[in-house]
Amino acid sequence: MTTPTAPARRLDTERQAAAYLNVSHRTLQAWRLRGGGPEYVKLGAAIRYDRDALDRFIAERTRANTAA
Repeated sequence: MTTPTAPARRLDTERQAAAYLNVSHRTLQAWRLRGGGPEYVKLGAAIRYDRDALDRFIAERTRANTAA
């Protein structure tokens, strides 16, 4: 009997994530350094961004008006 496998997580490179968020990769680097950016995954020296984490980051910052 085989064990069902979960769908693979989509992990974007820094440049792919920056393009998805419509910011520069330098902005992502600054957010990692200072905090306040999207969650990321560190695999050895490689930095990757989970697409679900990027979507959460966008959703948490979505506003209906400037008073929010």
